[in-house]
Amino acid sequence: MSSINLCVPFILRRVYIHPLPPASKGWSLCHVTGDLFSSPADEALAHCISEDCRMGAGIATIFKKKFAGVAELKAQQKTPGDCAVLRRGERWVYYLITKKKASQKPTYDSLRQSLEAMKRHCLENSVTRLSMPRIGCGLDRLKWENVSLMIEDVFGDTDICITVYTL
Repeated sequence: MSSINLCVPFILRRVYIHPLPPASKGWSLCHVTGDLFSSPADEALAHCISEDCRMGAGIATIFKKKFAGVAELKAQQKTPGDCAVLRRGERWVYYLITKKKASQKPTYDSLRQSLEAMKRHCLENSVTRLSMPRIGCGLDRLKWENVSLMIEDVFGDTDICITVYTL
């Protein structure tokens, strides 16, 4: 009998478990219907933004209101393919820089580079639980089928449990 590494979010209605790739360690990808911001207060969060840190539409506006720190983010001088980071209490908040300006669209390449940068930070800081929306797939219009495979490819060799929230 095989075991499944299951993320248990704070509030959930429906959970879909993504199968673990053969070479994985304790990695898992869970899909939850619910509010991303209901995740435990010590769980890292991630979303995509532009280099200009505008955060004027979509879920980014909620991140901006909840966690502030626009000047702090800009001071990090991150460019597309990087990942800016804020620390709020016990929580790391990751800002994947996937495009130069808010009016532009990201590429799969810039998203992958940002995911790799976030992975490095997670591993360096012992992050084991990470929650996010369907990154790059709302206003940015990337395809979730491609993004989820990319997440699996980037994080599949880690012990990081990723929970993806949709409303």
